[in-house]
Amino acid sequence: MKNWRIIAVFIFMIIFATAIIGRLAYIQIVNHDFNKALAQGQQNQFNVSEGERGRIFFKNGEILATNTVGVYAFVSPIEVEEKERAAKELSLILQIDEEMILAKLNKDTLFEKIKNNINKEEEQLIEELAISGIYSREELFRNYPQEEMASQVVGFFGGENKGQYGIEEYYDDILRGKKQIQKKERGLFGSFFGVSKQSNEGSDIILTLDYNIQFMAESLLKQAQEDLNIESGQIIVMEPASGKILAMASWPNFNPNNYAEIDDFDIFQNSTIQKLFEPGSVMKPITMAAAIDKKKITPQTTYIDTGKVKIGKYTIENYNGRVFGERTMTEVLERSINTGAVFAERQLGHKSFLKYLDSFGFFDPTGVDLEGEVFSNNSIFKRGYEINFATAAFGQGIEITPMHLIKSFTAITNQGSPAKPYVVDKIITNGQEIETIPEAANQVISSKTASQITAMLISVLENGYSKAARIPGYYIAGKTGTAQIPWSVLGINQKGYSDKTWQSFIGFAPALSPRFIILVKLDNPETRTAEYSALPLFRDLSKYIIDYWNIPPDYEE
Repeated sequence: MKNWRIIAVFIFMIIFATAIIGRLAYIQIVNHDFNKALAQGQQNQFNVSEGERGRIFFKNGEILATNTVGVYAFVSPIEVEEKERAAKELSLILQIDEEMILAKLNKDTLFEKIKNNINKEEEQLIEELAISGIYSREELFRNYPQEEMASQVVGFFGGENKGQYGIEEYYDDILRGKKQIQKKERGLFGSFFGVSKQSNEGSDIILTLDYNIQFMAESLLKQAQEDLNIESGQIIVMEPASGKILAMASWPNFNPNNYAEIDDFDIFQNSTIQKLFEPGSVMKPITMAAAIDKKKITPQTTYIDTGKVKIGKYTIENYNGRVFGERTMTEVLERSINTGAVFAERQLGHKSFLKYLDSFGFFDPTGVDLEGEVFSNNSIFKRGYEINFATAAFGQGIEITPMHLIKSFTAITNQGSPAKPYVVDKIITNGQEIETIPEAANQVISSKTASQITAMLISVLENGYSKAARIPGYYIAGKTGTAQIPWSVLGINQKGYSDKTWQSFIGFAPALSPRFIILVKLDNPETRTAEYSALPLFRDLSKYIIDYWNIPPDYEE
């Protein structure tokens, strides 16, 4: 009798153990994809052990990226019997393509997500369908309340538990709470030391971007598309003394909430740091700065312009074939004379010119804290041909990004030392603020040279072709640039340049004590030169910032 009871208990334990093993096998092997997908779907691939992903704010507190709870619709294809009917019904409820839904229903899988962030009505209608294999569940979504605004700066939180593009990718570990934060503090003799802080929760990020300036910059680009039919455009606004980026606007942009619906991945790229261009005449002040700093010319040095320069089989001409006669170097900038820039570069010498461009940072990354920055070592230009140095002097045949250009001009605003650009002002983790410390580069030109170039650029607006950029009561320094776009950039296997143009304006104000510097770059507007395209946008944005900040005038009009 006793043995029978022992045998019965033993048999029961075997059956119970077999049942448990069978269930585990079903969950972990047979139903692995379904359960894994459910777990990821419920969390929007946020790992619970990491805590909630950190938020992203504009400098004044407006939310750029946060987390919200929403509902998504999904199907388990092996459970759905009438697939065509199910696809049709879901298409009507969710207002998405029926063929796309049917394709997912025909997959040999246990889980297929159909739509994120469905509303209450859609959720209720799915429930009323009562079709086996069609479900809705809650999950944590990354939400971008500003939608298209600063989209290329922020990037988006995508699949595989990763931020993609922009801030979301560059600071992914910090937003997830997985990266050690280094706090820099000033020590003895001005040195710095690091204090490590490990955070288990995602850290919040406060950007240097000013919401109002960003909004105005993006509005101007949209207006430029309507008025000038630009193909694309970018505006950067920087605080020149620190390197803080106050606005980084691009058109066209996208809604990060709907990134999965976008077919053209090119729109995700931030053109201010990820696309190269030839700057055109905005390069002339850099050429002048190098030649003046080397004491090869002065702002009053004169030369005779005949309208063209012959270099071997090539002929360089001024815009529209103009001939200016005897002119000073200041007048070269005022009237944007190509041959004058070639003259200045020749006085400097090719080796010195190349060395200055290198020190200005044209051949290296700017180091801005955004994902995917590109740069060109300009290998063709560096081959040393006479024609390449000549055209580079006025901004053709040399490739840089808009961020390279605006950084180089901060050497002029900062008495010779360019500022390193950055977009993250503070990181907040566990209630502690860790502030970014601005970094200045080595001296590139002397403070005297910087002052001389500033005076020349003021004269461009006071006496030259850029008078329309003036704002009464303020001294403003700036320069236009119009460059032809190479066929190769347009994807055409052909040497030389097309009729399409990049048109830009870069300037800073108040010129004698700069508070901001602005670069406006427009891609192929329906105007002949930047004087009629980028320049008006610069003036409008400058006037807005001056009024917004209540900057006192330099003089009474």
